[in-house]
Amino acid sequence: MPVTGGTERTTTVIIGTGLSGLAVGAELRRRGVDAIVVDGLDILGAGQPANTTSLQRCDAADSDSLRERNEILRHLRNYAASHHMDVRNTTRAVQLTMVGGVPGTPATAAPGEPPALQWEVHTPNGILLADHIVLTRCAHSQLRRMLSDFGITVGRNLVAAMRKIGIYLVGVGELITPSPKEVLRQAKTVGQAISSKVYPESGPAGWAGSSAV
Repeated sequence: MPVTGGTERTTTVIIGTGLSGLAVGAELRRRGVDAIVVDGLDILGAGQPANTTSLQRCDAADSDSLRERNEILRHLRNYAASHHMDVRNTTRAVQLTMVGGVPGTPATAAPGEPPALQWEVHTPNGILLADHIVLTRCAHSQLRRMLSDFGITVGRNLVAAMRKIGIYLVGVGELITPSPKEVLRQAKTVGQAISSKVYPESGPAGWAGSSAV
């Protein structure tokens, strides 16, 4: 593993610097949740190579949808720059490792329960340690294989199984990429879910809700 740096601690690592990654990153930023956005993911699971080019799906988007997507992406990039979001376009995630806790336990642990799960996102520059992971642009079959590699049994509800261990999906569809509006809806839902874990009683001081980009 080509690690040259140390370990950084954050609340959430978002894997993917496209529309989906920036959308959920903006939601978390508005909610006061620390997050680092990195590019891609070459390896899913316990060492199974998965080149990201094989994880792309066919986009059945017309010109209007593409125009809308590009406009939203422009706004998100401006928001990221003006609000100092930690977006690392040149840092690529190369491996995801589960640490602490045991497979099947919740990502957050109450007193007396097994240690909470955490995740190490390995990059060429070091390791990012986080409580929550957001994945974008991955095929469901790859996600199921990843969970199987971690020793986690997945039933019919893939999303619920992943959320239990602190992994969230944004912009991930069965066959085609979700529409820009659907991506924003998913980002808001995931932002709310992670924020409720970080701030279980109330939002951070001064937070008055979020709005779609």
